[in-house]
Amino acid sequence: WQHPLSASDREVMRKQWDDEIASLSKEIDANPDIGALASKRGDLLFFRGEFAKSVRDYERVSELKPELDASHWRLGIAYFYAGQPEKSAAQFDKFFVSDDVDREAGLWRYLAQAPTLGTDKARDGLHKYTKEDREPMPTIYRLFEEKITPDKLLDSIDPKLPKNVREQRQFYIDLYLGLWHDAHKSPKEALPYFRNATDSRWGRTASYGPNYMWHVGRLHFERLAEQERSSVKKKP
Repeated sequence: WQHPLSASDREVMRKQWDDEIASLSKEIDANPDIGALASKRGDLLFFRGEFAKSVRDYERVSELKPELDASHWRLGIAYFYAGQPEKSAAQFDKFFVSDDVDREAGLWRYLAQAPTLGTDKARDGLHKYTKEDREPMPTIYRLFEEKITPDKLLDSIDPKLPKNVREQRQFYIDLYLGLWHDAHKSPKEALPYFRNATDSRWGRTASYGPNYMWHVGRLHFERLAEQERSSVKKKP
């Protein structure tokens, strides 16, 4: 699978992250109790794929700012990629108590539970949302509830919507279709969706939260693509 970003673009990003991490580390050594510094370094470490280190920084933020812990969705995602699904699910349980609108927390709780409980139990345990949320999250949630099919989800974008709105919805649909397929142990089906999400200009240039999710799609794509390459090499 060819990466949507050129090798030089990826190298530029890595160098920028490394330079910022080095600078932040010096600031943190001098000011260990400033949570914003640990939060920023945690993001950069996550982007670098250093998930365990990212978790440590995010946990430090929660220690310094306990009032922010329940809403710390980035910590929940970092737990997931650091191989700590139980902590990830628990983090999104706390998030749901503090925010019963944002369905992404429910989706990530499902994703965290699926590897150990299976997708059926994860589906049965999905949080019940009654309040309105931004599209396409309610429609994506219906896929995870198994009330619609992937094809129905893909067809749910109204072509009459403004281009930037369609691109935004397409990005999230691609991202969560990739995550849904991977949760169902279908990495080959997941790969093209993660590639599409990584190729999304909207996601790459979006503001903070959506851009963070673009990095989630990129990292997941890179992991699955590497697994695919390794499996091909092992074949006789």
